[in-house]
Amino acid sequence: MSTPSHSTPRAPLLSTAEALATLLAAATPIAETESVPTLEALGRVLAADVVSELDVPPTHTSMMDGYAVRIADLMQGDRRLPVSQRVPAGHRPEPLVTGTAARIFTGAPIPPGADAVVMQEQAEADGDAVAILHTPKAGEWITAQGADIRRGAVILPAGTRLSPQALGLAASIGAARLEVKRRLKVAVFFTGDELTMPGEPLAPGGIYNSNRFTLRALLERLNCQVTDLGIVPDRLEATRDALAAAASGHDLILTSGGVSVGEEDHVKPAVESQGRLALWQIAMKPGKPLAFGAVRRDAASGAVAASTRDEAHFIGLPGNPVSSFVTFLLFVRPFLLRLAGVPSVEPRAIALRADFTQTKADRRNEFLRARINGAGGLDLFPNQSSAVLTSTVWGDGLIDNPPNHAISAGETVRFLPFSELLG
Repeated sequence: MSTPSHSTPRAPLLSTAEALATLLAAATPIAETESVPTLEALGRVLAADVVSELDVPPTHTSMMDGYAVRIADLMQGDRRLPVSQRVPAGHRPEPLVTGTAARIFTGAPIPPGADAVVMQEQAEADGDAVAILHTPKAGEWITAQGADIRRGAVILPAGTRLSPQALGLAASIGAARLEVKRRLKVAVFFTGDELTMPGEPLAPGGIYNSNRFTLRALLERLNCQVTDLGIVPDRLEATRDALAAAASGHDLILTSGGVSVGEEDHVKPAVESQGRLALWQIAMKPGKPLAFGAVRRDAASGAVAASTRDEAHFIGLPGNPVSSFVTFLLFVRPFLLRLAGVPSVEPRAIALRADFTQTKADRRNEFLRARINGAGGLDLFPNQSSAVLTSTVWGDGLIDNPPNHAISAGETVRFLPFSELLG
């Protein structure tokens, strides 16, 4: 009589929140910085606070085309005032002579002594004089000195990812250069003998390597310096060689494919032989087979890493195109942003109405491709397969659906817009 075997129970899959927390805990921000021209700093991460050395605006300015006046002069009964000067933007005015008005234009400095601006629609020009048809209040149509920015104020804190409007704000205080974190260096490669590049003949059983185009574009959108090692054959030794080459001089090794449990999936054993894995497989759909760990930078010698500085981070994404895309947005993007020094990396979700019913609940956290309809609700893409890349172009974002939850039409769901995930 045979003795029954007792297999080791499989550890429960990590939740998406646990997995993200694991990645972010390991993402110690890089220390290296560089100074770049403000015009070339789009998307970079500030390494130091930007502090204003001046007030903005630097003096009281007019918000309108019109006439700068002293209100007390309008209380004398005669509202017809001689025009004593003309003040265009960028010109220094003289003090306003008592009993006169100054012709002034939008953005021009207010003459000393004037305490209001009457817009030209409420005045009538009469030769060298003007009839004021409106009694203004003190400060009317005047932007006060420092109303936008005060001298000494931090206008952009360290860790800010520089948007177009942030560059404009920096320029408004005269910042010609900005101190930013250096660009992250990412090596990427793709596993799978079936992969073919567009433009090459497609062999029987082959597929075009869409992930190479998607992932490279996503990395470049995050201002990474990308080293593309191409397609690696489905062999353990080739995968090890690629990891060793990628570890040198890079902050992150990113791979696509080969992280499942099949006989041709070599990424996991290759990483374990040349480094370590801290995470493998997540309770999510699509994107369950995601791996995270590190590869020794001197892996070829077999030495043990003395510290995390001797390692390159490793993230292995699934090979299915939607799974690869979704896991990049939810895990790789926040990991890279935190590595670059951005403190707040989680996307902002919005609550929207589901205009569909999904009766089948999955035991995993689902990320469903959906788009906003004309009524302000969400429509669901009819095919949620991880191979249907069309859904990522059709959709406006992802519904973050909890495990074991069926969705009923009319209920409120948590929606992650692509505008948040791709920015």
